[in-house]
Amino acid sequence: MALSLVLVTGCTPQPEPVESQAPFATEEEAFAAAEETYRNYVDALNAVDLSDPETFEPVYEWTTGDLNASDREGLSQYHAAGAEVGGTSTPVMIEPVTVDPEAGHVDLAVCLDVSTVTVQDADGSSLVDPNRVPIQSLTVELVEDNESGTGLKLSAISGRQGEPTCG
Repeated sequence: MALSLVLVTGCTPQPEPVESQAPFATEEEAFAAAEETYRNYVDALNAVDLSDPETFEPVYEWTTGDLNASDREGLSQYHAAGAEVGGTSTPVMIEPVTVDPEAGHVDLAVCLDVSTVTVQDADGSSLVDPNRVPIQSLTVELVEDNESGTGLKLSAISGRQGEPTCG
């Protein structure tokens, strides 16, 4: 019986190994996708109407992980508080810092002009820090995500020091 099992299973062809394909062919392709993803995220934020939670959904479509959870919590809190947002954010510089096309990971250095963005509570008082810097220096991290139209989603945004500067 053992011999018949060996004969039967020994002749079964092994499946061909499936080669995993890198999400992007080149660093340039990965950077272009990252820039497009970030710009789509900023456009979605600029279109948010805090009185209408349905306008939050496009923001969530471009984020994943902790950033997605943070955006959900923040927008929901602003909505519940009756806050209003005005103005727009504009990326004035986007440069690659780390681009790994095989891993589907990109870090961007971003200068984001938020000088016209206002946020007011239900009483009309500003919620913007009076010491806010008008052009924010940011690091934006993106990771591969097959559900995204660009192949990437934002996973983190943090303040950035050093070069390139956002003077």
